[in-house]
Amino acid sequence: MGFLDHFSGLVSVKKRRKSKPMQTVVIKVKMDCDGCERRVRHAACSVKGAKTVEVSRKESRVSVTGYVDANKVLKKIRSTGKKADMWPYVAYNLVSYPYAYQAYDKKAPAGYVKDVPQAMPSPRDLVNEKLVTLFSDENAHACSIM
Repeated sequence: MGFLDHFSGLVSVKKRRKSKPMQTVVIKVKMDCDGCERRVRHAACSVKGAKTVEVSRKESRVSVTGYVDANKVLKKIRSTGKKADMWPYVAYNLVSYPYAYQAYDKKAPAGYVKDVPQAMPSPRDLVNEKLVTLFSDENAHACSIM
């Protein structure tokens, strides 16, 4: 055992850091000109682990894909002096009630509404919807129940 103890003291095993998962971070950034867009793109590309960066000045949107941390990307983009927040919108067709209170936003890009809990259906509504469609004329199996 003396040799193994001596050998294990010479060889050190480094603990591997937990790797970050591949993810897409979407951030809302107000950009007015080509210079603003260039600075934001450069800041997003300089984040360690960023694989692809997409900047849309029309939508005021920056998408960073890679092994990155969302807070670090947000902090790096804010370091350019621009007002930046996490993307608060969701696609219009993914929401059950797009005109719900606080969901509709005039400043949102075309085809997007705010991601608020009031716009999503509650589990109770899903049960009621199943009961309503059970006796619907458009349900092919409704006749067998009646």
